[in-house]
Amino acid sequence: MAEIVWFKDITKSDVSFAGGKGANLGELLRAGLPVPNGFIISAGSYKKFLEITGIKNQISQNLSGLDVQDTDALNSASKAIKSVIMGAQIPQYLEKEITGAYSQLSSAKIRIAGMFSEGGEYVAVRSSATAEDLPNASFAGQQKTFLNVRGKQDVLNAVKECWASLFEARAIFYRAEKGFEHEKVFMSVVIQKMVDSYKSGVMFTIDPTTNDRGKIAIESAWGLGEAVVGGEVTPDFYILDKKSLRMVSKNIGEKTFMYTRDLENGKTKKVNLSQEIARKQVLTDDEIRALGTFGKRIEQHYGWPQDIEWAIEDDRIFILQTRAVTTIKGEQPPDGEQTTIIISEKTPDDIEEILERESGMKNIVIAGIERQPVPVQAAHRGIESLLEEELSAATGRETIIERPISVPKISTDGKDVLVKGFGASPGKVAGTVKIISNLEELAKVKKGDIMVTTMTTPDMVPAMERAVAIITNEGGVTAHAAIVSRELGIPCIVGTRNATQVLRDGMLIEVDGSRGFAVLTTQDVIKEIQKEAKEAKKESYEPIFTGTKVYINLGVPSKAEEYAKLPVDGIGLMREEFIFASSIGEHPLALMEKGQSQKFVDALADGIAKVASAFNPRPVILRLSDFKTNEYRSLKGGEKYEGVEQNPMIGWRGCSRYTSPQYEKAFRLELKAVKKVRDDMGLKNVWIMLPFVRLVSEVSKISKMMEEEGLKRGADLKLLIMAEVPSNIILADQFAKHIDGFSIGSNDLTQLILGVDRDSEMLANLGYFDERNDAVKRAISHLIKVAHENNVTVGICGQAPSNYPEFTEFLVECGIDSISVNADVAVKTKKLVAEMERKMVGEEGDDLNDLK
Repeated sequence: MAEIVWFKDITKSDVSFAGGKGANLGELLRAGLPVPNGFIISAGSYKKFLEITGIKNQISQNLSGLDVQDTDALNSASKAIKSVIMGAQIPQYLEKEITGAYSQLSSAKIRIAGMFSEGGEYVAVRSSATAEDLPNASFAGQQKTFLNVRGKQDVLNAVKECWASLFEARAIFYRAEKGFEHEKVFMSVVIQKMVDSYKSGVMFTIDPTTNDRGKIAIESAWGLGEAVVGGEVTPDFYILDKKSLRMVSKNIGEKTFMYTRDLENGKTKKVNLSQEIARKQVLTDDEIRALGTFGKRIEQHYGWPQDIEWAIEDDRIFILQTRAVTTIKGEQPPDGEQTTIIISEKTPDDIEEILERESGMKNIVIAGIERQPVPVQAAHRGIESLLEEELSAATGRETIIERPISVPKISTDGKDVLVKGFGASPGKVAGTVKIISNLEELAKVKKGDIMVTTMTTPDMVPAMERAVAIITNEGGVTAHAAIVSRELGIPCIVGTRNATQVLRDGMLIEVDGSRGFAVLTTQDVIKEIQKEAKEAKKESYEPIFTGTKVYINLGVPSKAEEYAKLPVDGIGLMREEFIFASSIGEHPLALMEKGQSQKFVDALADGIAKVASAFNPRPVILRLSDFKTNEYRSLKGGEKYEGVEQNPMIGWRGCSRYTSPQYEKAFRLELKAVKKVRDDMGLKNVWIMLPFVRLVSEVSKISKMMEEEGLKRGADLKLLIMAEVPSNIILADQFAKHIDGFSIGSNDLTQLILGVDRDSEMLANLGYFDERNDAVKRAISHLIKVAHENNVTVGICGQAPSNYPEFTEFLVECGIDSISVNADVAVKTKKLVAEMERKMVGEEGDDLNDLK
């Protein structure tokens, strides 16, 4: 691979040499989105730099045996490594290639805030690590970005600064916590034309505080985007309905300053703003709608909610970066290769008119695959609304001003509010305030404290992990504090403006992260809240008796003891995938090749046993692994054993994998783990369920393998199959001869009966994916009837009963044997089933009375 690669030659699959940020920029440009042009200095260049300069061993020595929890040792190692990198000389051949590409990128003249000056192009120099902006870890803010860099020598220095930032203390800590090996993470560098923005911000194609996928969240501020991304100002915050792009809510923040380019020296400078300007709305309605349209396009392209950085220069929107949202609980972004290209050589000639009509934007300009940025004309350009003197002088531009709307008064349960801001991560806790003014004070935060600071940075994560809540002066719901708090599952309030002034060390306060305020409290209240939290975990339930078994679905073994207190009949679906991903992390064939088969067996058995022991003697129906090819590839070492399938959803998964020569030996490790749990640990309540069974012959083959591994189907070992393929319904009588029960997977069954991609948001919005469709219900009713005729049970473990109470009623009426739902609706479902059964008994009347 070349040392220098231009954006136009890069796709999202090129993370290994372009890094996460660079790969996404190339992908966006190729998809026709308005990305400022630039090039990548490959990750291989960084690797060669380490080897040629001979500093690789020095870095390894500083990291060897490092305890990242020791803040002093961590900072010392970071400082030493960065010093070594900055003191080394970039190889001459590489300097020549970098400066040559920079010259090619540069124009003869550049614009600086309305003026012209001779010289090279102003560029942004951005780090792009190979473990950054990935589907399963964003690494946002771990490395550095340098703005308004100009001239060959400054570009070269900025490149080394980016390489050195791979070893910021926060980056070292984060990699260690996430399990990334330092020596296997490399740094590519993005050199990109600088957007001299007068409006900028961040957009999430999901509501980041509620994970509502039907919303788009936009934050905006004046000037360059660093103030928003860094959480240094409280930005304007808009929520849009994703489908209609209608404004749902907005809150105008106080942007007390902005970053912009200095007219005299071209460097980035900070400009303080008057109170009137600080409180004025940044974006016009047209700009908000245009950004929302881009957000929808980018999410559709990637097939997953995105975190997008944007900027506006001369009324044109530019997309500066995108990354997958990684804080959606219980879900991971897809890593498949499916892509939707909206702008291409085959785009209709009237695409401008189509986009204007659909998006409401004006004057859209398209130029083939190299599309021009979209000019956004203000709806009220005739109104002479100019910013105040200092903003006009700094940018030379006019803008549209709209009056801010007032923030509604919040209910505080009669208590006086100390501070209030944006509720950025939900929850209610109480504790002792610890004010953090600088990084040296992080050790003040002890377990259970409430951390209060101006804004958080990635360096603060170790302390944030000890806190029970976070409060910041600055930032919005997409700021670092908000994102990390949601990852940690602790309450967070951002944008309070004055928390560090109002609150004091040692104060006892109660934090409501949902409603965004904090009030004074007492030690007695703190104890009461802590007691309530403990009691909530110990909550007991009155027994609810039903003829239909009510089970729960479980993926995380650590939740087993908590969920075992629920009045349910057992686990109807225990997924192995979480244990694979979290406790094992490596492809089973890779472990076998290294002679570590027992490691796999032991780790899997431990995870299964944790659940089985908590629920014993209630049954735990263990669904054997149901990873798809792309998911197996993401495991360590998986690339060697897994190909690339165009449609993994209906590809090499489930029983077709178990019975194949390529994977059978690995599958037998799963059976060995089950045997260890049942025989060595004495947990006979574990039953086996097979996923994605296409053929009756597959069940026969797997039954034989089970017996060979000491797992013989019998009175205390039930064998079930997922009913999620139409053949399971059509040939139910034949499958019934080989099993003890069916468990309906309503998601896949609906997908395959209706021919609807269950991951397609478009089809879902159009109402095509619906488990309540008559065709699906008729298939389920038929399965229950045939299974009972053959003395076999039928349950369901799909999503439908958790979402639709009326679907549960339908299942009970059909005589289903068991219903497995998510834990949060288990008690509600149990009560509903009990009520349904009482009604059915009452309707049968005298015949039932005669039996009493």
